[in-house]
Amino acid sequence: MKKVSVITVNYNNADGLKRTLESLFAQTFTDYESIVIDGGSTDGSREIIENFADRITYWVSEPDGGIYHAMNKGIRQATGLYYNFMNSGDLFEDPTVLENIFASDPTEDILFGKYASDRHPKGVAYPTPITMLTLYKTHPNHQASFLRWTLFNDHLYDETYRIASDWKFFIECLIFRQCSYAHLDVIVARYDQTGISSVNQKLYEEEREQILHLLLPDRIYADYIYLGDADSPLLKLTPYFNRTRGFQQLIYGITYALIRFRSLFVRELGPLH
Repeated sequence: MKKVSVITVNYNNADGLKRTLESLFAQTFTDYESIVIDGGSTDGSREIIENFADRITYWVSEPDGGIYHAMNKGIRQATGLYYNFMNSGDLFEDPTVLENIFASDPTEDILFGKYASDRHPKGVAYPTPITMLTLYKTHPNHQASFLRWTLFNDHLYDETYRIASDWKFFIECLIFRQCSYAHLDVIVARYDQTGISSVNQKLYEEEREQILHLLLPDRIYADYIYLGDADSPLLKLTPYFNRTRGFQQLIYGITYALIRFRSLFVRELGPLH
């Protein structure tokens, strides 16, 4: 079993595919396999794949049902201990990324590295600790994440969504399945911000709403809408009280109650002049 399966999904992005594969094959760490799922591109992508065929473990070029159908096809072919999705146009930050990630022989279910982009050239780390509120307010970057193969044993990406299914998968794993995770101080990926999830914000928000309604009871969903929209200094203090899980939950509950009380109090009195 290889240490990591790097799955690359592509459709009519020959230049991006070439750069992605070059960044993978430049890695100093070699205990990986490369899986390329092309959606039947007509722009020369197939020729790019064929040029690298001796370094690609598995590839296919045929029509598919969208990005998550393609990612699931890649998962079914993968044999690595961890899976990483580095799609066409996304790049490993430098040749030592995989070596740095796996030097400590991690065992957690999900490894979160940092990602960089044109807007964040120095890298962005996913917030910690990870709670449902964290996931409500943010979306883990799948290019900078490594997911253990066992997470996909009987649970693939939901293909009914076009761009938010990986967010749904992270919620299911981290909240409902209580998967372990680790944050690694490594910039893993420089990701392409022209992808569908980056440019189609309206569809993304619509799918998020559908997913939250599916996963959360209505009364819990209503609270997360409230908390997600709140930008209270009281709420931001809670990580400083993270001494024990029980104490954190107690402080969080008190803080939330204070925020609710303050909101109701202000609503009853009206604006102060």
